[in-house]
Amino acid sequence: MGKKGFTLIETLVAISILAISLVIILQLFSGGLKSSKLSDEYTRGIFHAREKMDEILLAKELTEGVIDGKFDDGFRWRAEALHLDIKEANDVKLPFRAFNINVDVIWDAGGHEKHFAISAIKLVRPGKDNI
Repeated sequence: MGKKGFTLIETLVAISILAISLVIILQLFSGGLKSSKLSDEYTRGIFHAREKMDEILLAKELTEGVIDGKFDDGFRWRAEALHLDIKEANDVKLPFRAFNINVDVIWDAGGHEKHFAISAIKLVRPGKDNI
């Protein structure tokens, strides 16, 4: 008469396979959470950069220089406006001045500093405030 049931070795092999499978699944889940967090940070960085760039582009006055600040959620920003020299013909005076605007958003992510940068060119009428 044959004995029914599993041997100790069969049970240990089955439990080992189950344990390895669970570890792999948990690592995949953990990696997905890390990717989601990183994606969220970059998305917020992009929105902050666009917000600052829009604020600068819509300002009535623009001067050359660097400004910086912080957002409430720990992100920092730095904006730089540089006057662009445009070559003019001898007898032509351009009715505008051009500025290259760079906005950089910086944040700390797990001990590493991450950043996102955008740039644009703004044309302004020369005047007392648009140097």
